[in-house]
Amino acid sequence: MSLGISLQWQLPSVFRSTRASTAESRTPDVSLSLSTAPFGRALRCSTIPNSSILTGNRATRISSIRCLSALDPNLKSTLDKVVTSQKIVLFMKGTKEFPQCGFSNTVVQILKSLNAPFETINILENEALRQGLKEYSSWPTFPQLYIDGEFFGGCDITVEAYKSGELQELLERTLCS
Repeated sequence: MSLGISLQWQLPSVFRSTRASTAESRTPDVSLSLSTAPFGRALRCSTIPNSSILTGNRATRISSIRCLSALDPNLKSTLDKVVTSQKIVLFMKGTKEFPQCGFSNTVVQILKSLNAPFETINILENEALRQGLKEYSSWPTFPQLYIDGEFFGGCDITVEAYKSGELQELLERTLCS
């Protein structure tokens, strides 16, 4: 899976632009590499011309930058196994014994108050996991709560469901099945 982003403005200086050596080709080749060191992974992008526009007497090329997905097939498979291995899984900053974020702590306290057995995974230990999980769930923030193999929500959704009694009902049904 790739993400396409159309650029319709002048490229910032962080992009490296080179010209093809042949005289008939006037489309710039733009590439971007963002290192996520020390995690040993880089975000790699490439350009694909997709249309031309005319500005005055000059034709200008619009290119798309396609960024490779942070969620590779191996990570997706691993996440599928993790979220289905337990009835309740919480991806959070820190651990249930030592939350490192107020939002993560809130969800931990809610689950503990409901006496729900749950597993936690510290997303701060692995940047590839952290970025891939955002794409896996289509949810950009943490914590992320999974119940019975399905994404339930983040802190705000969990708090609202707890206040309304919906979370307790769902957990009772899940733990009894």
